Amino acid sequence: MGGAALFLLAAALLCISGASDDLRQSDVAVVLGNAVSRDGSPSPRLAARLDAAVTVWVDRRVGAIIVSGGVDRNGTDEAAAMRRYLVARRVPDAAIVVDPKGATTWETARNTAAIMRARNWRTVMVISQYFHIPRTRLALARFGVEDARSAHPAYLESRDLYSIAREVIGYPAYWFRDPTA
Repeated sequence: MGGAALFLLAAALLCISGASDDLRQSDVAVVLGNAVSRDGSPSPRLAARLDAAVTVWVDRRVGAIIVSGGVDRNGTDEAAAMRRYLVARRVPDAAIVVDPKGATTWETARNTAAIMRARNWRTVMVISQYFHIPRTRLALARFGVEDARSAHPAYLESRDLYSIAREVIGYPAYWFRDPTA
């Protein structure tokens, strides 16, 4: 019973933390990838993330947007699909940095930290589902990015219950993961 209570408490804390947006001005936003259809259109979950990125861009809260994703087994490039979606919504192509090697949250954090160092950016706004933001911010910190703000889309689905449970396990795993390995 105590284990279940601890698990639920951890889940609640992760959700509250991730749902507490920090919309202060940031050098760049990073949008974490998600499923893309075979026709190249983002899944509803990914489209919601991208719409949140468009909002912070239009509101001039970020100066650029990193789109980070991998290539799935069908050869669909998440990051390229994300770039197309943003450009179609009038985000200038020059303001978009494509990270095609962000297949996992860890890889996205590593790549984002490298991009930020190369461009002398200090602040990042993480855009993902509310439950995913704490682990992403932790991963960024493990790679030296200490100032990570956040924005989450207002998109909920039943699958979130599974995802929240996964984050309760994933967060401590990232806490102990060695960024040099």
